[in-house]
Amino acid sequence: MRVIAGKYRSRTLRSLRGMDIRPTSDRLRETLFNVLNAGNPAVLEGTVWLDLYAGTGAVGIEALSRGAKGVYFVESSTSAVETIRKNLASLGIVAGFKVVQEQVPRALRFLEKQNVTADVVFIDPPYRMQEAYTNTLRGLGESPLVRAGSVVVVEHERKLDPGVEFGRLQRFRLLEQGSAALSFYAVAGESPFDCAQGRSAPHK
Repeated sequence: MRVIAGKYRSRTLRSLRGMDIRPTSDRLRETLFNVLNAGNPAVLEGTVWLDLYAGTGAVGIEALSRGAKGVYFVESSTSAVETIRKNLASLGIVAGFKVVQEQVPRALRFLEKQNVTADVVFIDPPYRMQEAYTNTLRGLGESPLVRAGSVVVVEHERKLDPGVEFGRLQRFRLLEQGSAALSFYAVAGESPFDCAQGRSAPHK
């Protein structure tokens, strides 16, 4: 596993064994970022991300490598959190992130109290936790963490459809790659990924 592009391009990342830790493949991660930047890498600069069910932190670290201002890594597993911190340390990343070791529903409430607003939310729970997709998307559909212009991306099994509409959020794209898929959501009636600058970056 490696960083695909940006400041830390080609640097390797640690992984973890086990069915519940399923790092987004390099190929799918590259596809994700190609869709988000739409041929203009600068669009990701200064963005704020929520990496939910962060696992090894590969997606959030990729975002930092490509110029994101800040990433909130949300992960409940102690071993995964240790891996995230080791990956950040191995790249010399000391600022612009916060690791939140907590279950996602409680972490979202914590971040709401911190007045966090995300440009991109990435959701990738273990495939066996099918209810986590619905519950997390429902929560975000009513949450101030997501604004007009935010993009919510869900990685899921190709055979699983997480749903089309959750409160204010509506799916605007479904991209399938091998046995995996990415569902992209935005606030209904708004242009996705109209990134706002000037958001506060998290502190370590």
